Amino acid sequence: MRIIFMGTPEFAVPTLNALVQAGHDVVAAYSQPPRPGGRRGKALTPSPVHARAEELGIEVRTPLSFRKDPEAVAAFTALNADVAVVAAYGLILPVSVLEAPRLGCLNVHASLLPRWRGAAPIQRAILAGDAETGVGIMQMEAGLDTGPVRLEGRTPIDGKTAGELTAELADMGARLMVQVLCDFDAHPQVVQPEEGVTYAAKIDKAESRLNFDQPAEAVERQIRAFNPPGAWFEHDGERVRVLTGDLFPGEGRGPAVTGPILDPGLRRGTVLDDMLTIACATGAVRPTLVQRAGRGVVTTRELLNGFPIPPGTQL
Repeated sequence: MRIIFMGTPEFAVPTLNALVQAGHDVVAAYSQPPRPGGRRGKALTPSPVHARAEELGIEVRTPLSFRKDPEAVAAFTALNADVAVVAAYGLILPVSVLEAPRLGCLNVHASLLPRWRGAAPIQRAILAGDAETGVGIMQMEAGLDTGPVRLEGRTPIDGKTAGELTAELADMGARLMVQVLCDFDAHPQVVQPEEGVTYAAKIDKAESRLNFDQPAEAVERQIRAFNPPGAWFEHDGERVRVLTGDLFPGEGRGPAVTGPILDPGLRRGTVLDDMLTIACATGAVRPTLVQRAGRGVVTTRELLNGFPIPPGTQL
């Protein structure tokens, strides 16, 4: 097929690779414009899709908008594509774009629709404690992730981090997309049910601060949902990212705790022992892999050797 590819982050790269490997003619790749990098020079850095498309010799286009740029819509339409394949592109596509390719636009969406329509389905599924998630190949329409689904894959969440799920679903979505493109008729559109609709709102940076007023199970899900880059707490004016952690049952009092720490006003967010076990609303969590700002990932024991956080500390 003659395909336009539209994607931006690393999640989209496996689908682009799969389309090329399957022998399709990817006539152009659309991606968000290069952004300033994290280094001091702030040089503009192309997105992962942009960089990979250039390696593959595919023309890359980076319009700021389609809604406000009729010329961008006209250039898109002029490609005369059979289909556009979209994976975490990040720009809203107007109807004029959705209807330009002969077979419309297909989206790789990382949830079991209609659950978790929107921007952050993987993180929201983990935070909510969902038992499973998946990826759907959706025929795009004007509504937010409301289109019919042609093919779906599922996987248990089972303690996975957002990073692990993202990689798994990216590969799954790539396989399913190639399968659908191989035979459209064998994968008819299935309208999403009206029941069970939820929305995966964009992640706010403040949400990655660990909230010990929750049960320990919810705190542990928060750790997994924000890895990468890592949920965090603050101590002595410094943020410490928590990448993995273990759960402890009970009321958050920890082993061999005596004295004022048992005061209900101090208990939540209190460090309970010399292994950085932290009291929550119920139960406790113990970080196992952590990272200080500007430093590498270390075990909790390694952190405490050079950055003491003694029992009784309130985080």
